[in-house]
Amino acid sequence: MSAQLLRTVVRSARVPHQRSISSTAVRRQDVALDQALKDKIHPKVGNRDIVGWGFNGCASYVDRPEFPCPAIRFKENSADVMTLREKEKGDWSKLTLEEKKALYRSSFCQTYAEMKAPTGEWKSVLSAVLLALSATAWIVMWMKKYVYPPMPSTITREWQEAQVERMLAQGQGRIEGISSSYDYEKGEFK
Repeated sequence: MSAQLLRTVVRSARVPHQRSISSTAVRRQDVALDQALKDKIHPKVGNRDIVGWGFNGCASYVDRPEFPCPAIRFKENSADVMTLREKEKGDWSKLTLEEKKALYRSSFCQTYAEMKAPTGEWKSVLSAVLLALSATAWIVMWMKKYVYPPMPSTITREWQEAQVERMLAQGQGRIEGISSSYDYEKGEFK
C-alpha cells in the first residue's frame, strides 16, 4: 500500500496543476484525452460523448443502480439530440416533457424503476435446476437397474428376522447381547 502511495505522490509531482488524490468525481476542463487514447476508445464507442470515468475506468455503457454514472452516453450524437442539447443549456421551463424525456433517453437507457423491475429470470433458473434434478434421477434409476448388481438377500426383512431367531436359538450374547434382553419363558423381548 505504501508503494502505491509513493507512486501516486511521484506522479502528482510530475503533473502540475492536477490533483492526484480526489474523493470527488469532478471532471476538470483542462484534462483531456490524448489522441492515442481517443483512437483506442472512440472506434468502440462510435459518435457518443465520453462524459465521465465510468465503471472501472472503462469507456462503456452499463446500467447499474449502484453506479449511476456511466462513462459514455447511451445514444450516438444525432442532429435531433444535438439540437436538444443546445436547448437544454437555456431555461428548462421552456422544454416540453417529451423533450426532457428525449434528453434523458439519449444519455441513459433505463430509469431506476426499469433497472429494479423484476425480469422473470428466476423462472428459467428454476426450470434449469428442475431439469438437472430430473436428469439426475433418471440416471440414478438407470444405474440401479442396469449397472449395479441385485441387492443381496441379507437386506430383506425376512432374512433379518430369521437371523435374530437363529441368534436367540443359539443363545448368543447371554450377558450383554441380544439373548440377555429376551425372555425365553414368555417367548418375547423384555
